[in-house]
Amino acid sequence: MSNPSNPEEFYKKLKAQLADTALWPTTYLYKFIVPTETEKVSQIEEIFDNLGAVITTKQSKNGKYTSVSVNVRMKNPDQVIAKYKEVAAKVEGVISL
Repeated sequence: MSNPSNPEEFYKKLKAQLADTALWPTTYLYKFIVPTETEKVSQIEEIFDNLGAVITTKQSKNGKYTSVSVNVRMKNPDQVIAKYKEVAAKVEGVISL
């Protein structure tokens, strides 16, 4: 998902896949990779604040990057995609998996 050539087409396809593969509401696992900076991890945490998300982080072997996993209950595919878009807009250098 890191840099789709046509983001809107990608999100449209993702929405269809999410609608077909899960009963909503459901728990969804987001995975992001950011440069290891406390500020970037905090930005992701703030985006999912007040949603009851379980957030775990793990630094890469050389410490240059941090993976952020967010396990959170989402209402529908539109809410999942809205959070992906919010993270992409607010967190510079993020890679969504």
